[in-house]
Amino acid sequence: MTTSEPLARILIADDEADLRALLQRYLGDQGCAVRAVEGAQALEKLLARERFDVLVLDVMMPGEDGLSICRRLRAQGETIPIVMLTARGDPLDRIIGLEMGADDYLPKPFEPRELLARIQALVRRQRMLGAHAGPAPARGVLRFGAFALDLDAQRLTRGAGAAAQDVPLTGAEFALLRALAQNPRRPLGRDRLLALAYGPGHEATDRSIDVQVMRLRRLVEDDPAQPRFIRTVWGVGYQFIPEGDAP
Repeated sequence: MTTSEPLARILIADDEADLRALLQRYLGDQGCAVRAVEGAQALEKLLARERFDVLVLDVMMPGEDGLSICRRLRAQGETIPIVMLTARGDPLDRIIGLEMGADDYLPKPFEPRELLARIQALVRRQRMLGAHAGPAPARGVLRFGAFALDLDAQRLTRGAGAAAQDVPLTGAEFALLRALAQNPRRPLGRDRLLALAYGPGHEATDRSIDVQVMRLRRLVEDDPAQPRFIRTVWGVGYQFIPEGDAP
């Protein structure tokens, strides 16, 4: 008998012991490999030692809270998909979580089955980005301004030659930038952009796609308030202008 790979390797950070135990039991029964910790210090140790597919991170924790942890991990270049758990269910908490670099959010209380569904969606997205089993319509390197987006290596760099520096992207950010860059100068509505980036049926609000575009602008624009590459088309959505392309 062979041992199959787990459905996903999940790290949960939540100070509620009962919830940690419940999620470990439920997600484990569904075929996931689950580790659970109660705070930032233990989380950092596990991230340094083990590979995980998804981090489930509670917003309201004593000590360093989940939003601060999320922001710090992204600043360090950590690209693991993050699901934020928000106790109050306040839309502002969700928006701030997305701005800090989270990929999804779930208000408490929630059904463990819904968390599993969101984890599965993030894992599928990551594996689709990494698989590339068939030919893609625009592979190779897409260049804009001082940046190079390598579709095969899933890598964004700034600068040229030996001086090029990596720009860390989460899976969601890479998918969104790829969708924009593969459709240069074409105005894309939010629904169309979501479908191109994450596949049909992906659930997101207009506000969440706006927040993710804002995150990308902070990475690639000299002045995010006056974007050169990712421009707003009022009443439609967004348009990618790849300055520096050959005519």
